[in-house]
Amino acid sequence: MVTAGTHRVAILVYDGVTLLDVAGPAEVFKEANRFGADYGILLLSPSGADVTTNLGVRMAADGSLARSPAVHTLLVPGSDRYPRAQVPTDLAEAVRAPAVAAGRVASICTGAFVLAAAGLLDGKHATTHWKVAHELAARYPTTRVDPDAIYVRDGTTYTSAGVTAGIDLALALVEEDHGPDVARDVARALVVYMQRAGGQSQFSAPLQGPPPRSPALRTITDLVTANPRGSHSLDELAKHLHVSTRHLTRLFQDELSTTPARYVENIRFDMARALLDQGHNATQAATLAGFPSYESMRRVFARKLSISPAAYQRRFSTTRRTGAT
Repeated sequence: MVTAGTHRVAILVYDGVTLLDVAGPAEVFKEANRFGADYGILLLSPSGADVTTNLGVRMAADGSLARSPAVHTLLVPGSDRYPRAQVPTDLAEAVRAPAVAAGRVASICTGAFVLAAAGLLDGKHATTHWKVAHELAARYPTTRVDPDAIYVRDGTTYTSAGVTAGIDLALALVEEDHGPDVARDVARALVVYMQRAGGQSQFSAPLQGPPPRSPALRTITDLVTANPRGSHSLDELAKHLHVSTRHLTRLFQDELSTTPARYVENIRFDMARALLDQGHNATQAATLAGFPSYESMRRVFARKLSISPAAYQRRFSTTRRTGAT
């Protein structure tokens, strides 16, 4: 029941909404009520009609977002549809006024596209799933997109990354409302991290950018990719093409927006991650991927993922508990 003292959390639902974007945060707020919070969770669609989620599950709406009393927190889940297509005007308009009236508004995953289409991310820092962060930035150039953040707060506007990052964001909102002890109790009850180390890049696939347009640069990138363990200093790479180091550096910057040294490092990093995923230990991965030493690989992992190679392997090599059969 939603009473006068209840913190009203409205979750926007619409046809094609990602079910986990809705269920994950709702579970956090529901669990927080067991530890003294008073959240009233409302599933509101633009028209008040029931909706069908991305999994084909029919979801009953509690009412219309437009006709609902002002809410304290408005959550906008994502959909697989909108990175590929424009957000419908009626959906963006349905969000705009309630979001402005709400105490705070937050998006889950690609729900950032809905907020951006409503003009609610203009001039703000934001994030979304790493796979479509570039699309959000390109489509809404006044939004400053951080592709690696788990979630971002800009004033009273919050955006989060992939679907499970909605749980991280909901825990942060619970902590904001009720302090770290309640948020910790909720995280423990749901068996999730209170705060995950690192950013989205620890979950992303290896680099798969478009090949360089220049045949000369393609020769170099193919060489590095085929043999990450090779001697790939700037001088060696330039000699291979019979060009100056300055010219090669300009080619990398113009076409790949990076330096030759950083490109080589990225290829070796991707190779090391793949080797760790295959079960190689960290020392083996460093050697096979072409790092000069384990320590040099560890520094790259710390800079890119904020975790060590060993921690990466423990976290992502298997979904089974140690000793599970």
